[in-house]
Amino acid sequence: MHKLVSVITPTFNCGAYILETIRSVQAQTFDNWEMIIADDCSADDTKEIVGQACEKDPRIKYVRLKTNSGAAVARTEAMKLAKGNYMAFLDSDDLWKPEKLEKQLAFMEANRYPFTATAYEKIDESGRKLNKIVNVIDRTSYNRLLLDCPIGNSTVMYDVDKMGKFEVPNIKKRNDDALWLKMLKQEKYIYGLHEVLMEYRVRPNSISSNKLSLVKYHWKLYREIEHLSVLRSAFHIVVWGALKIFHIK
Repeated sequence: MHKLVSVITPTFNCGAYILETIRSVQAQTFDNWEMIIADDCSADDTKEIVGQACEKDPRIKYVRLKTNSGAAVARTEAMKLAKGNYMAFLDSDDLWKPEKLEKQLAFMEANRYPFTATAYEKIDESGRKLNKIVNVIDRTSYNRLLLDCPIGNSTVMYDVDKMGKFEVPNIKKRNDDALWLKMLKQEKYIYGLHEVLMEYRVRPNSISSNKLSLVKYHWKLYREIEHLSVLRSAFHIVVWGALKIFHIK
C-alpha cells in the first residue's frame, strides 16, 4: 500500500478558483491522498463549492475556522488534522500538474530526501501561461532562504514520518517562508526537483502582489521570529529589495 499524502490547502474567498485547484489534485496519477481545506471564514461561495466536492470525493475534507485568523492559522489547522506520511502544500488558487505527487514522491524516496520542492510556471488569473518558469536550486539551506526564497509554496512536500508536524509562525504575510525556515532548523536542506510540476496563479490583488507592503513583514520575520540582529535584518531586506527591483529571481 502506498503511503498517504496529505494535501494542505488554506483558503479565503477563493470560490472562483478552488474547484479547479481541487480537480488538479483529483487528476493526480498518484491517488492515495487526502486534501484538507481549511477555510478562514470565506464570505463567498467557497463553502458550498468545497462542500459539493466533499460529497462526491471522501478524500476531500473541509474545516472552517471559527474566526478570521489568517493563512498561517488556517494552514496550521489543516496540518493538525493531517493523517498522511507526507504533507504537500497547495494554495487554493494554484494548480498541480497530473504527475506532481508521483514524480516528487519517487524523487524523495529514491534519494531519501525528506524535504523537497519543484520548479513551477506562472499563469494569469484566467489560467493563461505567462511564459515564465521559476526553477528551483539543487538544495536550499537556512541561510540561502534568508537571502531570497527560491521555493514555490505549492511545490513543497515533506516526510512527516521523519520530520514530524509543525506549527506555522503566525504572521499575515511570508508565513510560508517562516515555516520553511523553522523546518530548516531541523533538516539541513530543501532539495530541488528540476521539473515544472505546479502552476502559480498571479493575481494583481493577491496578498503577495504588493512588494512594498511586504517589507514590514520581512522585518517582522527577521527580527521577531528569527531573532536576527538589526544589522543582519536590514541587510537581508536590502538584498531582497534589490532582487525584486532588478528581477534577478
